Amino acid sequence: MRCIKEIEKIRSEGQTAVTLGKFDGFHRGHQKLLFKLNEAKKQGCRSVIFTFDTPPKAYINGEPPKALLSRREKCDLAEKMQADWLIVCPFTDEIRNMTAEQFVKEILADRLCAKHIVAGVDFRFGHQRSGDVEVLHKLSREYGYELSVIKKERDQGQVISSTLIRERLAAGDMERVNRLLGYPFHVTGEIIHGARLGRTIGMPTINLRPEDDKLLPPNGVYASTVELEGKLYAGVTNIGYKPTVSGAHICGVETYLLDASGDFYGKTAQVRFYRYQRPEQKFGSVEELTAQMHRDAEQARNAMGEILNS
Repeated sequence: MRCIKEIEKIRSEGQTAVTLGKFDGFHRGHQKLLFKLNEAKKQGCRSVIFTFDTPPKAYINGEPPKALLSRREKCDLAEKMQADWLIVCPFTDEIRNMTAEQFVKEILADRLCAKHIVAGVDFRFGHQRSGDVEVLHKLSREYGYELSVIKKERDQGQVISSTLIRERLAAGDMERVNRLLGYPFHVTGEIIHGARLGRTIGMPTINLRPEDDKLLPPNGVYASTVELEGKLYAGVTNIGYKPTVSGAHICGVETYLLDASGDFYGKTAQVRFYRYQRPEQKFGSVEELTAQMHRDAEQARNAMGEILNS
């Protein structure tokens, strides 16, 4: 898969099928668009996911964005979903000031040779969000593409959206988050050195530093799994600052692998979250912390046994 991050490099020699949106999370609603996109791909089109490096609202309001998927994770998932190209377009003044028809002509028609466009019912684009699926429909004959408009996916009567997923993530409701996403919420990163306290108490851990743009669940302890070197391990993960022993100012992701050990420093791991167990807390001593860690590990082992066998 090709990941394109510069406007100048957006240029296709052949026909494409394009889906457009924020794609914050690649949740089940987004996956309906990608399923339709892959149908068009079977007709000889290159499949293209088009999104922006910074959501337009965040760019305009000056808000620092935090995403359900980091940039790296978004590229990884797009490839797993069989996209040929992922375009993470810079939201420049040039793009921001394009009218809806300019965007269709200059980006979709001229640069991407789009022959099929897939969009959600509420998709908006162009200067001041002047374009919608009705505009795309009106322009389809002039610019020679087919348009597919996809209805919203629902869960428990609610429309599946990134906003809903963020709300449930903030509540630590990992079971619902994972159901809405259609895959386990995860953090991907390189394993780094930590304080090494775990080794001294017989519970060695792996530590990840989340990317700056990654949105995380509440600080606390979670039943988890870790994909590492092509293998999947059950684990118990702490998100937070380890107040009992470190007083760190950087939030980390630390996981005790229940049935594995070894030197994994420098390797890439994906930590997947399944169930919130308790909030992060400060203990009176390392001994109290150690006892709680053993209880956490046993609880996580039981939880993952239920989840993975269900």
